[in-house]
Amino acid sequence: MGLHVLDFQAQICLLLQPASPLQPGGYHHLYFLHHWCIYSAFYEKIKMASRGKTETSKLKQNLEEQLDRLMQQLQDLEECREELETDEYEETKKETLEQLSEFNDSLKKIMSGNMTLVDELSGMQLAIQAAISQAFKTPEVIRLFAKKQPGQLRTRLAEMDRDLMVGKLERDIYTQQKLEILTALRKLGEKLTSDDEAFLSTNAGAALSQFEKVSTDLGSGDKVLALASFEVEKAKK
Repeated sequence: MGLHVLDFQAQICLLLQPASPLQPGGYHHLYFLHHWCIYSAFYEKIKMASRGKTETSKLKQNLEEQLDRLMQQLQDLEECREELETDEYEETKKETLEQLSEFNDSLKKIMSGNMTLVDELSGMQLAIQAAISQAFKTPEVIRLFAKKQPGQLRTRLAEMDRDLMVGKLERDIYTQQKLEILTALRKLGEKLTSDDEAFLSTNAGAALSQFEKVSTDLGSGDKVLALASFEVEKAKK
């Protein structure tokens, strides 16, 4: 954008130079007015586009902060699980998932009819849906999925592999989190190895299998319809 603005200013300075004896002032004046109108309109379009991108960026940041807060609630709850009564734990988790559901409803309204926001926020909506449906249970994986961070997801998976080998991570926890990470990577359009695909096929539970029915490619034009279909199927249960 900066280059266009500088170009616009340079054109105006050039046109404001005194007319030469061979170029009548009247013609120079009309020439200036003509280009002033063209460049003014162009400059306004640049400003509007820039303002739109800035607003979208701020909106996305605010939504990510809200999601981070809800994910932190879930993470804190899991870390304090042993200190809570079963009823207290279940009730608090239910309340947090209800907040996520309300957040998801707001997100759908915000995205409605705005393809720019659909492209920007589709990953976040899929991640929230995964959390609500209990297909994903690991807050940090949900957070990275929502922010479309395949590199960090792969890094976490590598750390889990090491922790499993040295006995720092239980097998059932490893399996659940690996399933979530591989599913998230697939949804983000990442290529999986044949071993990873086999791991998914062998270990995926009912909730994760249902979630897998949502459109795999986040760039697909059918992703919103797929999400709607997933919600309808979930509501029938």
